[in-house]
Amino acid sequence: MIAIILIALAAGAASALMFASIISGALISVLLLYLAPLPLMVAAIGWGPLCAAIGGIAAGIGLAATFSFAYGIDYVVMAALPAWWLGHLVLLGRPAVGAAPPVDASAPALEWYPVGRILLWIAGFAVLTTMGILFTLGTDATTITATMQRGVLRIFELSGVAPDSEVQQLADALVHLIPAAAAICTVAVLTLNIWLAAKIAATSGRLHRPWPDLKSAVLPPMTLAAFSAAIALCFVGGLIALGAQTLVAALTMAYALTGFAVLHTVTLALKSRAVWLSCAYVIVMVFSWPLLVIAALGLADAMFGLRQRYLRSRPPPLPVA
Repeated sequence: MIAIILIALAAGAASALMFASIISGALISVLLLYLAPLPLMVAAIGWGPLCAAIGGIAAGIGLAATFSFAYGIDYVVMAALPAWWLGHLVLLGRPAVGAAPPVDASAPALEWYPVGRILLWIAGFAVLTTMGILFTLGTDATTITATMQRGVLRIFELSGVAPDSEVQQLADALVHLIPAAAAICTVAVLTLNIWLAAKIAATSGRLHRPWPDLKSAVLPPMTLAAFSAAIALCFVGGLIALGAQTLVAALTMAYALTGFAVLHTVTLALKSRAVWLSCAYVIVMVFSWPLLVIAALGLADAMFGLRQRYLRSRPPPLPVA
């Protein structure tokens, strides 16, 4: 138990320092801020969720005492809570129903928590984090929008851009894009963190579960209904519309990740598969807008089962002599 507490405190200290580095204003601090949940995720996957919980609580108390209570709460919501819960879900398993009897009776066959449901939780954390940040700007949609608009215009002024009608229109467009961009970025960052944490745990021999088949990840069926309802609520106005837009952006990114899983599946038979996949990732990272195409692919798979159709149409493998 003492070893777990020491590991928890070390992970919490590393995570807190990475989260607090943004105060320095250095460019590298942005990367460290994004990776702040990583130490706690490694602790959760390698040594259990209790280890991450102890480290997260200690780090939150330390940041609250050093800076402010609000800063400590921000850390808990944005880094510690997602790290603890996602690490818990990675290790969550139950006896498999209808599975073949295991060779080793002391190690029963387990059904692990689906990767698609973990993606859905990540989208939920992205909405929670984004809306939490927006509520620091105001308590209603009008105030939040006006505060963001003043901030964007202030950035333009500091850049030497004279305010005119075109700049005002650009600021209005950016204000409407900021919440969606924040949600998309949060989904991507949390997904990267949990993947890196699992890889680190697997490399060090601390991953106490098989590595999942990521290209088979699917979101729960009801996600499509929630996505459609959120799109409809975007036209209501006020805080409901703002929250719905944030949810649509987060789920769009989640569907984009399943879209990449579709790409990994339908390119299985290609000899130059690595080249095609690398080109797809590079194009998305450079131009950004192709992410919508990948998300559309993920949505099409959710509605029509593209991966299942492809796998059924493939010829069976040749017998090995």
